Amino acid sequence: QVQLVESGGGLVQAGGSLRLSCAASGSIFSINVMGWYRQAPGKQRDSVAVISSGGSTGYADSVKGRFTISRDNGRNTVYLQMNSLKPEDTAVYYCSLSTRGNVYWGQGTQVTVSS
Repeated sequence: QVQLVESGGGLVQAGGSLRLSCAASGSIFSINVMGWYRQAPGKQRDSVAVISSGGSTGYADSVKGRFTISRDNGRNTVYLQMNSLKPEDTAVYYCSLSTRGNVYWGQGTQVTVSS
């Protein structure tokens, strides 16, 4: 079993920055993909950014150039640095880990960007 714990959400003004962290624990296979997703009220959960254990990354068009995903394999931790935040970035952000056909989710952390 795998557990994911997110931290770093909060309230920030438009144009500000936040850094999210997600620590994974449990039975973690070394080859995996970690990522960040977000879900705004009344909307579906969408992918924000993903990173493989080898370091390959992918971003949603809406966050390219503003968000940066990174990971520390030794600590099984993934980060999301969010800069130039906009009100439309307001959502619950979820961490995920995909490995061996399974997908695990964290409990989510709220990010609110005020205008």
